[in-house]
Amino acid sequence: MTFLLAGGGGLLSFNTGFAIWILLSLIVFLWVMTKYAVPPIMTALKDREQNIKESLEAAEEAIAKAEKISKDNEKALREAEVKAQQIRKEAVEEAELIRTERISKAKEEADKLIEQARASIEQEKKQALVDLRKEVAKLAIDSASKIIDAELDNAKNQKLVDNFLSDLSKN
Repeated sequence: MTFLLAGGGGLLSFNTGFAIWILLSLIVFLWVMTKYAVPPIMTALKDREQNIKESLEAAEEAIAKAEKISKDNEKALREAEVKAQQIRKEAVEEAELIRTERISKAKEEADKLIEQARASIEQEKKQALVDLRKEVAKLAIDSASKIIDAELDNAKNQKLVDNFLSDLSKN
């Protein structure tokens, strides 16, 4: 401790001349700093602050735009889902309508074929009856001719058989 209190320049000793020089150096340093260094530093800080504010504003605007785009996308997605469901529903309805139409056309065609077949069968049945009557008439004439043997001619025999057959069909 004696070393510190010794008069020859210890740590706690005070030298007025040295203190004045330090004070003058400090004042000159502060004046130079205030005059030449502080204004550019303050300008740089203000510019940086302004850039940060602009960046924050741009970020907020970008976030707002992103949120708006996100909401628009969600809305478009919902609309697309609704439209897709509507298209699916219309497709199912259209398929059902087409199926119903095809079934009804098939039924109509089947009914027409059945009706044509019935008409054809009826026509063939009538033709067969006509052919059978003619054959029966021919056989009757031939039989009667052989029996009567020449008393009646063919024209009279045909007339008699036709009259007989028409009487039969009336009954």
